[in-house]
Order: sequence, then C-alpha cells, then structure tokens
Amino acid sequence: MKKEIFEKYEKDLDNGFQIYLTYVRNRYLIYKTSEDCYTQKLVEEDEKNPQPRQIVITKKRLREILAFATEIEYKKFE
Repeated sequence: MKKEIFEKYEKDLDNGFQIYLTYVRNRYLIYKTSEDCYTQKLVEEDEKNPQPRQIVITKKRLREILAFATEIEYKKFE
C-alpha cells in the first residue's frame, strides 16, 4: 500500500472515524483505541474462514490489512 494512502487512513482513524472493510471474506470494523493501537472487530463472518470476534492490532498489522481490503466505508465515531 502506498504510504500516502495509508497515512490518510491513519489520520482519519486519529480523527475519530471508524472504518468498515472486507478482508479475506470477513467484514470488520476497525477503530483506534490508543497510540499505535487499533481494535479489529468482526462484524460479518464467512463460515469458511472463522476468526476471533475482537482483537487488538498494531499499526503494522493495520497496514497489512488495508493493503488487501475491499469495500471500505467510513463512519464517524460518536
């Protein structure tokens, strides 16, 4: 993923946005919880690809996910 694109997503997360995305057939909600720390919550699960319901991820993992994510949507965290 290009550095500029990732920095845009990172800035949006810093500004209180939540990002919904599809990654490996599962739908996730990602939001910032603390400095360089994000929460990845499973929203819709594909039966063939079970995943944990909620995990904490790092900036490095966020970059890996966003590189292959599809159907990206934003929602303002309130």
